[in-house]
Amino acid sequence: MRRALWKGAISFGLINIPVELYTAEKHDELDFTLLDKRDLSPVGYKRYNKKSGREVPWENIIKGYEYEDGKFVLMSDEDLRRANVEATQSIDIQSFVEREQVPILYYEQPYFLAPAKGGDKAYALLRETLLASDKMAIAQIVIRTRQHLAALIPQGDMLQLITLRYPSELRAPDDLPVPSRQSKKAAVTRQEVEMARALVDHMSAEWEPEQFHDTYRDDVLGLIKKKIKSRQPHEVAEPDEAAAPARSGAKVVDLMALLKSSLDGRGKASAKARKSGRDDADEEEGKEEDQDKPTQGAKVHKLADRKPAAKRSSTRNGTKAAAGTTSAKSGSKSSKSAKSSGPSRRAQA
Repeated sequence: MRRALWKGAISFGLINIPVELYTAEKHDELDFTLLDKRDLSPVGYKRYNKKSGREVPWENIIKGYEYEDGKFVLMSDEDLRRANVEATQSIDIQSFVEREQVPILYYEQPYFLAPAKGGDKAYALLRETLLASDKMAIAQIVIRTRQHLAALIPQGDMLQLITLRYPSELRAPDDLPVPSRQSKKAAVTRQEVEMARALVDHMSAEWEPEQFHDTYRDDVLGLIKKKIKSRQPHEVAEPDEAAAPARSGAKVVDLMALLKSSLDGRGKASAKARKSGRDDADEEEGKEEDQDKPTQGAKVHKLADRKPAAKRSSTRNGTKAAAGTTSAKSGSKSSKSAKSSGPSRRAQA
């Protein structure tokens, strides 16, 4: 069973709900070792005494707060706990708010809350109350050495805790060059909005997170496998200046043409790519060990090839034009000739 990173109680009026906090996040990043390029020796990090230059073991490291230049107040973990015992051991609910009232920018990191011994009924009461009211609880919790604002949100049988950012931690976007809704230069027409909404409707689907996975990670592992097979594990690619995106001035974009082309082809291609992604995800189940060992094979997932929508559209138009020309030519012939050629074409088909 996984280990709880925090133990305490939810303070809900006069009710205390003993709970344990578990991380809900799992990092699946590629683990690269930093090397000295001269001899490919691993590069390590050391905790060293800046005065003597000697390495310091963990057991000799303590926390200190510098209140003047070169002068410190020493603080142990027990000192930090004693500063406010209640705050470090409770999730203190401050208020209840509508879920949509909290902008997504405030959400930070997810956790799971599970009831501790004797807390099942009170835990269920808070969960059912939040579900019935369709609200979330706003609370404060101290994790390690920092007090966080947090939201308690019911999800199925589970109470989730998501830490929130304080307003002071968010930057104001006032200095960003965002086009105003009243701007005439960036104004869009009602027809463009309706066409864009049609594209949104065309590409809308149920939320299925299982269909998405880190295809870039798969491609990197595929490149690693390719280097191993070609016996060039130490070859390092140099920056390709030709591949860098060219910087140019602003171009006038025909939004309606792009939207029409998207509706004609790109939306369908996206649906096909999503299906391909789901199939790839199904094939990858149970193969995590192979991904962790690139020498035993790492599958590279590729989305379905997409031809530029504009080209497909123009090709389709060209085909129609050609068909029209052929029809005109055949119309100039006698009806007898057309009848005699009909069975021949059906036979060929």
